[in-house]
Amino acid sequence: MKIKHLSILSATAVALLLLSGAAQADDHGGHGGPRNLCSNATLRGPYGFTGHGQILGLIGPDNAVHPYAATSILDDVALVTFDGTGGFTRTDFGVIGGLPKGGSTAFNPNQNGTYTVNPDCTGTMKIVYTAGGAVPAGVETDLNIVVAADGTLVESVVYRAVTVAGVSGDGTVTCPKYCEQAVQESFEGKKVVVYGFR
Repeated sequence: MKIKHLSILSATAVALLLLSGAAQADDHGGHGGPRNLCSNATLRGPYGFTGHGQILGLIGPDNAVHPYAATSILDDVALVTFDGTGGFTRTDFGVIGGLPKGGSTAFNPNQNGTYTVNPDCTGTMKIVYTAGGAVPAGVETDLNIVVAADGTLVESVVYRAVTVAGVSGDGTVTCPKYCEQAVQESFEGKKVVVYGFR
């Protein structure tokens, strides 16, 4: 009799586990991928970003990279404050080719942008420089992002960069006219959390 009750209990436990797994699969879209894990509201408040990469050249009318006379290394730190609804403000300081961007050693607060976080925690960011800073108005950086670590980490890679001036090393591609830069850059952002301070 005890064995029969144990068998029934075991079968019930297995059935509950299977139903629980089916419910979880449905929560993840039933296609092996998560759904509804993230949204624009996942990013809210200040995040400290670091960036590193190379500025290679201009992208010409042939959609090919036309290298600058010399590749420039970029290092950047930034504070990005997300509003939770798809907008952000940004201040940064960067060094390009060993010199401060725009010749200024101060942070440049003249930036804003938009972002989208998809339900699967992928998304995009668009950074736009406005007038008044060391970097000319109209410079733009577009990134693909992944939000991780319960919304406290943003990993990103630049997929498009727009400049306002420049010429390729061979002189065949110039900006203005062709102003999209070829870059190889990534940025990482971590939520600013200072315990014990408000």
